[in-house]
Amino acid sequence: MQLLTIIAMIFAAGGVMFALQNNVPVTVTFAIWRFDSTLAMILLLALAAGGLIVALVSTPSTLRRQWAMSRQSKRIAELENTSSRQQQAIADLERRIPADAPPVAAERPYVGLKQIMVGSDAKEEPVPPA
Repeated sequence: MQLLTIIAMIFAAGGVMFALQNNVPVTVTFAIWRFDSTLAMILLLALAAGGLIVALVSTPSTLRRQWAMSRQSKRIAELENTSSRQQQAIADLERRIPADAPPVAAERPYVGLKQIMVGSDAKEEPVPPA
């Protein structure tokens, strides 16, 4: 941001130097419109008009981006809240499990045809085909 400020100040200083050196009167005519002023004033007005056009063109996309960021921030907060509630529910359920409860038996892993034909690890028993 500081770099942009420095660039803007250099640009403004260049504009002032330009205005001081180009004070020749000129006439701008467009259709029935006629404007008499110095060359520097005409060019600075053209520059300001260009800046205004750029601002008007870029405003809708900037507003859309800000609205999207706002919606996403709300969604993130909602998801974090849901996550913390679910973690709390898991902790409550884990506290309810009695300490002397028998461990849950692990299911035997699936043994496919390839494992039966090739052979399985020494620790596992092959399941006979049905």
